[in-house]
Amino acid sequence: MIKFNIRAENVEITDSIRSYIEDKVGKLNKYFNDGHEVTAYVNIKSYSDKRYKVEVTVPAKNVTLRAENMAQDILASIDFVEEKLERQIRKYKTRVNRKSKANVPTGMAFGDEFAPLAAADEVEDDKVKIVRTKRIDLKPMDAEEAVLQMDMLGHDFYVFLDAYTESTSIVYRRTDGNIGLIETD
Repeated sequence: MIKFNIRAENVEITDSIRSYIEDKVGKLNKYFNDGHEVTAYVNIKSYSDKRYKVEVTVPAKNVTLRAENMAQDILASIDFVEEKLERQIRKYKTRVNRKSKANVPTGMAFGDEFAPLAAADEVEDDKVKIVRTKRIDLKPMDAEEAVLQMDMLGHDFYVFLDAYTESTSIVYRRTDGNIGLIETD
């Protein structure tokens, strides 16, 4: 069952827009049939050039889904985000099914519960300013799955527990577009 946490900036969320979001993103319920409650975090922002940015993050049991789109039509942007989330789910399920046949452990980087991003206390030193702190639950996966998670989240790096070495590793996107891997001892 998907619950919704909808936030807006510079735009009013009418009942019809809220209903549209719940109907479109609610279609993903068919993929979450394990009885766990999932929350979809929806952020909508309006810009001065009359474009809307729609971001949806769905932290689930085995994966954190995230999609965003910017368009002049808010409904079209919602449609695009829903389609992108569904593609991510299908891609992830295909990958997990393939890996389960090979009997390789899979996992996720974030736990069942979404840890809200909290602003850290400002550091008095002007040189370093931590603006966000995130806690993650590292679970075993291989580097290929970590790259998939990184891409689905739209990040440039991803921290994970390597299933084979049982140590913390990091995959990252290099400036040349390739992927790098940092292994720790």
